[in-house]
Amino acid sequence: MAGQDCLAANDWICGEFVRTRSQELLDAGVQHLWITAASVAAGVLLALPLALVARRWRAAEGPVLGLTTVLYTVPSLALFSLLVPVFGISAAVVVTGLTLYSLTILVRNFLAGLDSVPEDAREAARGMGYGPLRLLIEVELPLALPAVMAGVRIATVATVSLTTVGAILGYGGLGNLIYDGMRSFFKAEVFTASAICVLLAILADVLLLGLQRLLSPWSRASKAVA
Repeated sequence: MAGQDCLAANDWICGEFVRTRSQELLDAGVQHLWITAASVAAGVLLALPLALVARRWRAAEGPVLGLTTVLYTVPSLALFSLLVPVFGISAAVVVTGLTLYSLTILVRNFLAGLDSVPEDAREAARGMGYGPLRLLIEVELPLALPAVMAGVRIATVATVSLTTVGAILGYGGLGNLIYDGMRSFFKAEVFTASAICVLLAILADVLLLGLQRLLSPWSRASKAVA
C-alpha cells in the first residue's frame, strides 16, 4: 500500500516504480550501455590513426586537433540532424554523433601519451631491430597506456551522459525514460533513470581504472617504489 502511495503522491523516490517498471529500466539500461560502448570503441579506432598522423607530421597536428575540437562545439541536435539524411532515424545517428564527440578527448590523450614515451626507449628498441609497427605495438602503446586509458575513461563517462540526448530520436537508452518523465512530470521515472545513469558512469570509470591497472602493472610498481 505504501508503494502505491508513493506513485499516487508522485514522489521522487518510489520503490514501487522500480518494481513495476523493472523490465523497462533494464531494457533502457542495456540500450544505454551498448550505444556508449559502440561509440567509445569506434572513437578509439578513429582516434589512434589520427593521433599517429598528428605525431608523424607535426604540420597536421593543428588541423587534426582543431577539427576534433570544432566537432565538439556543434550542438547535438544540429549534429544529429545533419546525420539523419545519411543514416535515417536510427541508432547509427546517435552512435556516429557520440563517436565524433569522443574524438576531442581521445585524440588529445592518445597524442599526449605517445609524446610522453621517452626517446631513449625508442632508440633502444630500434637498436634491437624493432621496426615501426613493432615499436608502436610493443613499446610506445604500452608506455603511453596511462594517458590513453585516462582519455578512454573521460570519454566513456562523457558518453554515458551524452547518450541521453539520443532520446530526441528514440535511441537514448535511459534518456528515453528521463525525457518521457520530464514531459509528464513523473518524478520517480526522471529520478530513477537519472540515478541509474550516474551509477553506470561511476561503474564504467571504476572498471576501466581496474583494467588500466591490470594492463600496466609496472605503473603500480613504480608508485610503490616512490
